Amino acid sequence: MVSMKDISIACGVSVATVSKALNDHKDIGEETKKRIRQIAKEMGYVPNSASKALKTHRTYNIGVLFTDEAQSGLKHDYFSYVLDSFKQTIEQHGYDMTFINCCTTRKNRMSYLEHACVDFYAPEVMELVRSNIPVVTIDHLFHNRMGIISDNVKGMKDLLTFVYNKGHRRVAYIHGADSAVTQSRLSSFYKTAEELGLEIPDEYVQEAAYRDTKATFIKTLELLDLPEPPTCILYPDDFACFGGINAIKDKGLNIPQDISVAGYDGIRIGRHLEPLLTTLRQDTERLGAAAAENLIKLIEHPKTTVVQTIVIEGEVFEGRTVGEISV
Repeated sequence: MVSMKDISIACGVSVATVSKALNDHKDIGEETKKRIRQIAKEMGYVPNSASKALKTHRTYNIGVLFTDEAQSGLKHDYFSYVLDSFKQTIEQHGYDMTFINCCTTRKNRMSYLEHACVDFYAPEVMELVRSNIPVVTIDHLFHNRMGIISDNVKGMKDLLTFVYNKGHRRVAYIHGADSAVTQSRLSSFYKTAEELGLEIPDEYVQEAAYRDTKATFIKTLELLDLPEPPTCILYPDDFACFGGINAIKDKGLNIPQDISVAGYDGIRIGRHLEPLLTTLRQDTERLGAAAAENLIKLIEHPKTTVVQTIVIEGEVFEGRTVGEISV
């Protein structure tokens, strides 16, 4: 780990001068500050939050409350990449992260002002949200709080439009369990289908929990057994899509020659499948970084930081699991 002494040697100045430059003291020149900060950045210097706290009487520690409906914790690729980006960004600004993921059903639960675990609708969370502590949420919105969300409406619209442009007119959608994210994607699916003139039979829309490959396996078989099966199936996420792919293979069908599939999220394992998985790739790096940067603004500039909802777009990754159909 790079220390201030290392920076002082590289810059040819004292450790005290480096400290003053990094802490924006006024008794050294701006050019000197700029040069020292640039060299520190190039060397990968990250301030130690513990020593910083002793000097400033601030902890420089950010708590993360985390949950997901699938109860998969950091095994969930989407959340793990978002959190990794968040962690890297706050560390670049001299902060540390305290992360605890736990269940809230135990007795004698602690206040969320004391312990970082979460159910967004729990009274303890509302206590935190209504407090004066700076809060930023990812993929969940509270009134008058900063929120960073993935553009699920545009994401689903882009994905279905891509499939439509490949010639598919019988498109099924296995969506995730009920949540704000699911509702946004499902509404966008129906709205986009209407705009494109697609008829979506009720039996084409099924539900399976996120990351539940067993459920998507069963739902896919049901769709394939319909008198008029879909030519393309959209899945709640890339991991759940694996269950559908296995069901298709069990039926002796080939992707995309016999039927097409598309996932959602853009997790890395999907890039190692054959054929390469078509998906809506969410920008996890921007989501995590935006949450970190805006939380730090709320902490350091509370009076001038505008509370807003920031929407991060994803993009369709074409892959090779959606074939073309002549229409």
